[in-house]
Amino acid sequence: MSIIRIALYGGNSEFLFLLRIFDIFNIDKKFKKRDRAMSEKSVIPIDQVLPVKLPIVALVGRPIFPGIFTPIMIGNPLDVKVVEDALAGDGYIGLVLFKQEVDAATISSLYKFGTVAKIVKKINLPEGGLNIFISTIKRFKIKKTLNDSTPMVAAVVYIDDEEENSGEVKALTRAIISEMKLISENNPMFSEEMRLNMINIDHPGKIADFIASILNIEKTAQQNILEIPNVRKRLEQVFVFIKKEQEVLRIQKKIQFEINQKVEKNQREYFLKEEMKAIKKELGLAVDIKESEANRLKEKFNTFNFDGEIKEVIDQELEKFSMMETNSSEFTVTRNYLDWIASLPWLDPPPEHFDLKKASAILEADHYGLTDVKNRIVEYLAVRKLRKDNRGTIICLAGPPGVGKTSVGKSIAHSLGKEFFRFSVGGMRDEAEIKGHRRTYIGAMPGKILQGLKVCKVKDPVFMIDEIDKMGASFQGDPASALLEVLDPEQNVNFRDHYLDLPFDISHIFFIVTANTLDTIPVPLIDRMEIIELPGYIDTEKLEIARNYLLPKSLEKNGLQKKQVRYTKESLLHIANGYSREAGVRNFEKNLDKIHRKIAKVIVEETEEKSHNASDKRKETNKVFEIGKIEIEKHLGKPVFPEGVYKKADRPGMSVGLAWTNMGGDTLVIEATSMPGKEGFTLTGKMGDIMKESAAIAMSYSRKLGTERFGLPSEWFEKNHIHLHIPEGATPKDGPSAGITMAVALLSLFSKKQIAPNLAMTGELSLTGQVLPIGGLKEKTVAAQRNKSKHIIIPRQNLRDLDDIPDNVKKGIEFHPVERFEEVLQIALPQ
Repeated sequence: MSIIRIALYGGNSEFLFLLRIFDIFNIDKKFKKRDRAMSEKSVIPIDQVLPVKLPIVALVGRPIFPGIFTPIMIGNPLDVKVVEDALAGDGYIGLVLFKQEVDAATISSLYKFGTVAKIVKKINLPEGGLNIFISTIKRFKIKKTLNDSTPMVAAVVYIDDEEENSGEVKALTRAIISEMKLISENNPMFSEEMRLNMINIDHPGKIADFIASILNIEKTAQQNILEIPNVRKRLEQVFVFIKKEQEVLRIQKKIQFEINQKVEKNQREYFLKEEMKAIKKELGLAVDIKESEANRLKEKFNTFNFDGEIKEVIDQELEKFSMMETNSSEFTVTRNYLDWIASLPWLDPPPEHFDLKKASAILEADHYGLTDVKNRIVEYLAVRKLRKDNRGTIICLAGPPGVGKTSVGKSIAHSLGKEFFRFSVGGMRDEAEIKGHRRTYIGAMPGKILQGLKVCKVKDPVFMIDEIDKMGASFQGDPASALLEVLDPEQNVNFRDHYLDLPFDISHIFFIVTANTLDTIPVPLIDRMEIIELPGYIDTEKLEIARNYLLPKSLEKNGLQKKQVRYTKESLLHIANGYSREAGVRNFEKNLDKIHRKIAKVIVEETEEKSHNASDKRKETNKVFEIGKIEIEKHLGKPVFPEGVYKKADRPGMSVGLAWTNMGGDTLVIEATSMPGKEGFTLTGKMGDIMKESAAIAMSYSRKLGTERFGLPSEWFEKNHIHLHIPEGATPKDGPSAGITMAVALLSLFSKKQIAPNLAMTGELSLTGQVLPIGGLKEKTVAAQRNKSKHIIIPRQNLRDLDDIPDNVKKGIEFHPVERFEEVLQIALPQ
């Protein structure tokens, strides 16, 4: 491709350099000799010696205007040949700008207007190519293409300036020169020689060409100016670009001024700070912030006696910290990191000293009932004291909401005399909450484990991790997997938080985790914990809990005194049975709060009404509110669970089963009915897949026993449609423990007999009639106790679970262990 790259052209300082090169080669002397020789002869106009046929050289950068002396570099061998041929002839070439760069230059790819130039000097370059000095003479327009490709040759027509000797042209010329003086004064790129040249040029057209060649404008704009023959229009166009250049210079000057102001302000602040340092040093005052922080951190680190990896990392961070400027962002990041290291309890804790009797007394004082739970905790503490080792202690308290899991954890910390820290992981989906963020992130911080240690300021606190069964997983990681390292005694000796990235021993922490159910906890996590289950409370237990714990707490919370409100035993039992039959006591407490708020309102209103009478005030203060059933229903409304209304099977086709839920144990009534029609079996009540399979097995086995034991003809099933339903259809139900309950309901329907009164049952049924074991017997027994059931049918393999049920829960209930379904029928549907 024919390309001419213009070296030393297009900038103002380069033009001065060009003039000096011209002097070096003494080209001006040759011109003077030739001019003297020509003056002696007749003077010939330049137009008469310019050739009408020109070899064309393509320009890439920008066009070259007439009246310019400049060097250009030619590297393409084809263009070198064109120059050599021109020098062998008259030395004239045509310079035309590309419209767009193409691989193979043709005349059609060039603009129509260009500049004829005389080659003055040629210099061969060592690496090949030429460096030529040219003097541009006049505009031309390509009239005809003689050779379209390299070497390109064209017939041209020379363009004369269309001059106007008007005042407008003179005014434009003076205005342009005046504006350019302002630009040159504010732009160091304009040399003194260029200013002189601009003033000494007396032809308006040449002034326009000269200024257009040195302005920093687009090449297309320069080409447009080159193609304007009218001097006035050319001057107007140049004047527009001068104004644009002035606007750019104005903005540039404004930006430079603002930057200089900021730099000067920063430099002034820096010098003032340095002077302040020197003054403080002379007066013996405190050193600067960075030095004081570094000294404070070093003193803190020296108390820990670090060694190995930790000491090496801290020394590196301190050295980096001492070399940073206080106003840099890295300074704050490094200081925060060192502060975190300094704030953690690195020293080993002292030996534990706690009294087992005192610990047992604290548990008894803080909680009513839960005898089995208390015994297991005391046994755990005894082993901890006997081993004189506080490592590897992880307890999981599992039970329905409101049974006191969190308060048990606080009591353990109280009995051990340790700091207590609690955080919840319910809904947590980011493992960084456990193990911290990496320091590459802005706003990074350690995880909850190190945050808790910083708050407690000791290495062996009691940590309670709530709602461990409600963790999730996402693209940000799995918090349950992160807890595996935290709760593993073999790994947490060298626990590494992502933020700290240093080994820290967390094995001294007494971990207590809580959960409502164990089903959603990963098995590897369960293996690392000692499971202690907290069953729900029966009404008599709720009565004692209310008397000893809930009532004093609620009265104090609502601004009442103990002597102002008096409850009877029947009223508290009425709240337990009529308004809060759930496993825990949270709703019981809410109902007490509701009653006490209404009493507080009455007291305040009556006091304000009689505030003018001192005797009335005194009388009002001594008033006692007696709370009975009538007052309870007045404050709480009608009972949610009416008195005497319990789940029972009072007609054929019904049975009562026991179920386990996240909220504790519950009772389920199974209903079965038949109707004449096409043979079929329908299930309703929002059953899960496991319960649907149990229903299918129960139906098959009941159909067999219906014909064999109760004499039901097989044709009866062909002529009747059977429907099995579990009420409370909006509540999902699932699990393998309702098989015998559904089978009893179906056989009660087939035999048209009602099952034995006050009877509940739980157990899974096999296709051969075996009664299979179930789980959650303790919670189910509590539910049966709340439902006033007197008899419970259980699988014989669950007899061992009866030892785990407190005696007060089993009181008044007769358990019937069975192995075969025939035994169930003898109890539920005796002949």
